[in-house]
Amino acid sequence: MIESSELPPASLPSEDREAQIFWRARWQIGRAQLQQHFTTARLRTSLVLSLSLLFWSGLFALFYAGFDFIVKHVGPPGEHYHAQTVQFVFHLFFASLNVMLVFSAGIIIYGNLFHSPETRFLLTLPIRTERIVLHKFQEAVLFSSWGFFLLASPMMVAYGWVVGASWYYYALILPLIIAFVYIPCGIGSICCLFIVHKLPQMRRVIVGVAAISVIVFAFDSIWRTVSSNQARLFGKDWFEETLRRFGFTQEEWLPSSWLANGLLEAARQTPVAMIDASRFDLPVLQSCMYLALLISNALMCHLLTVAAGKRWLRSGFSSLDCRFVKARKARVSWLDRIANWILSPFPAPVRLLLVKDWRLLRRDPVQWSQFLIFFGLLGLYFLNVDRFNNPTSDISYITWLNMVSFLNLAVVGLILSTFTTRFIYPMLSLEGQRFWILGLLPIRRETIVWSKFVFAALGSWIPCSILILLSDLMLQVPLLVVLVHQLTTVLLCIGLAAIAVGLGATMPNFREPSPSKIAAGFGGTLNLVLSALYIIAIVVLTALPCHFYLIADRSSLRDSILNPQYLRLWLVAGTGMAIVVCAVATIVPLGRGLRAFRKLEFI
Repeated sequence: MIESSELPPASLPSEDREAQIFWRARWQIGRAQLQQHFTTARLRTSLVLSLSLLFWSGLFALFYAGFDFIVKHVGPPGEHYHAQTVQFVFHLFFASLNVMLVFSAGIIIYGNLFHSPETRFLLTLPIRTERIVLHKFQEAVLFSSWGFFLLASPMMVAYGWVVGASWYYYALILPLIIAFVYIPCGIGSICCLFIVHKLPQMRRVIVGVAAISVIVFAFDSIWRTVSSNQARLFGKDWFEETLRRFGFTQEEWLPSSWLANGLLEAARQTPVAMIDASRFDLPVLQSCMYLALLISNALMCHLLTVAAGKRWLRSGFSSLDCRFVKARKARVSWLDRIANWILSPFPAPVRLLLVKDWRLLRRDPVQWSQFLIFFGLLGLYFLNVDRFNNPTSDISYITWLNMVSFLNLAVVGLILSTFTTRFIYPMLSLEGQRFWILGLLPIRRETIVWSKFVFAALGSWIPCSILILLSDLMLQVPLLVVLVHQLTTVLLCIGLAAIAVGLGATMPNFREPSPSKIAAGFGGTLNLVLSALYIIAIVVLTALPCHFYLIADRSSLRDSILNPQYLRLWLVAGTGMAIVVCAVATIVPLGRGLRAFRKLEFI
């Protein structure tokens, strides 16, 4: 087989013509997809755009309030403590996103190059190898950068608004982001190509060790920051110690530092009398210098990525595709034995399907690693949540206690809703790809839907209940609140699982093999919206009566508004209404899903 790099130059189009062909194909595909979305999926497109705008507005309001607090209580722009605080926030935020972009780009380029039918097809055509790598690299940059832009742009705009930045600050935001994103994406792509080329058998181990190292380092840094004595927390010494601990994020050789410094220089207000153009003291010139530094390094990463792809893609693809795969021994893992014993009360068909889903979960590190990261960070926060209170009276302390405890419950529910949308909703769609296997089993179709519901509800209830119990123990809330929280957790897990499974059975997508793309569709978006509304309804119905019931004994309004007799009735009625809402959110989606799944025709 003759590689494309060995073909004579006359058999290949010029590099410029080759680039034009790829860009024209991408433009036509993108235009066709947009036309399809706006003609056949207007509701879905409008909903996604509206939710994205709502999310951006919420982040903007949050960052605006934070920076406004810094200006009012730390110092106005230009003062020492204001500059230190803002530099710390910008550098730490962008350094964290820098690491995330390296991993994200590496994973995306790995899937696009080495597990893509399109790449396999392109390698058979008379195309330069580096063009294939560049084509996939541009896709990785696009998919990696949109999330970064959605998270970073509201913070940048909010800071410029608070400090009254000039027009060129807003004009430089987009080019600074684009130039910055190119660098970590290039580093992640080069690392991916090198690992697959040199160590294809060790690729998962290397990525796993790197990810665990980053998680352990972040966990240790956060723990040492929040585990200080409560008397020192948020004091001057604590603040200076935190700045020193995370000082490595402000190293001048980091691309995140170039981005942060470029933004801060553009936002800096320098009096006209102090400007000396001969020394380049103009903030816009300083910011443009950082932009030029980012662009030059981005171009270097572009050239290195192309060179690495030209040299390593074909050999790495062949090594990975032709590697020796050791046959696995047919044995039952001890984890599966434990799961089978725990699920023994369920009927045999349901238990077998539950064990099958458990095996798929534990064999997919993408799912359980994200689960561990998010819930591990929540556990770290709950272990230190009692350090952030400063009560001034009995009523204010109880108010703070109830507010924080129920906010913790809402946060756990919101994170759980993202996981049910990302992993539970696509499960039935993915079963359609292998339904011919399940169709041979002596079970009813409804059993498959019920097994997904039990798997989602039971699997989410165990970690969520443990986290909420940990939060309550650290806050030392009364027993009544602990019981209400545990009941609310059960209602949240059952309702969220039913919504995800019911919608997944009602609106399956059997033609899409990627669960992330299934979750990003209309059904996944609708599932996320309904889950958020359900969480708000359940938490409000249980939180308000419980809060007023606990402060009634210490309030002067005990004999009027906060009459214990009415509060007990409100508490019981609110809990009953929450149970009714949970029953409706469980029965309606599951009922529709069971009927739709029963009538489906699998092709």
